[in-house]
Amino acid sequence: MSFTVQIGQQAPDFTLPATDGKSYALQDFAEADTLVVFFTCNHCPYVVGSDELTRKTAIKFKEKGVAFVGINANSINTKPDDSFEHMVERMNELKFPWTYLRDDTQEVAKAYGALRTPHFYVFDKERKLVYTGRGVDQPRDSGKVTVYDLERALTEHTLGKEVSVPYTNPIGCNVKWDGQDEHWMPVEACDLV
Repeated sequence: MSFTVQIGQQAPDFTLPATDGKSYALQDFAEADTLVVFFTCNHCPYVVGSDELTRKTAIKFKEKGVAFVGINANSINTKPDDSFEHMVERMNELKFPWTYLRDDTQEVAKAYGALRTPHFYVFDKERKLVYTGRGVDQPRDSGKVTVYDLERALTEHTLGKEVSVPYTNPIGCNVKWDGQDEHWMPVEACDLV
């Protein structure tokens, strides 16, 4: 079995605390026709470099019934900047148009098979996976982006078409797994394509 959720598989459930003081489960986003779950964090230069592009994509597709949920699963023992308190500060400052959840146990990141930050998963109305991988080809420097993978996948999907490139390799920092070196990845984790 592959480490990362595969095309056609169901979105793993979760119940996690959010920066707005509430807890959210997968079912809380049932009204969305399409759900983007992405693993992100506070410090990673690939996240910081592409957050505004992700913001534009989230805003663009909101009217098409697409909801975005960001999940930070990084170990605070490895990266203290990824603490829940810092998440709240970042959301208060930047006011991103998504729900920002904290996965302290890293169980949700393991269930999804999150490889890097950022790592995007696009699920249809039935919450079956239609796309997973990177958001753009140059997430660290938005001025160099030439390929908008997430936007292409969402455009095709919301038009009722099959996603032409359902897998791409996420580009970013490794998820910081608790008790491991910051560059460690699970042995069963490998590139998607």
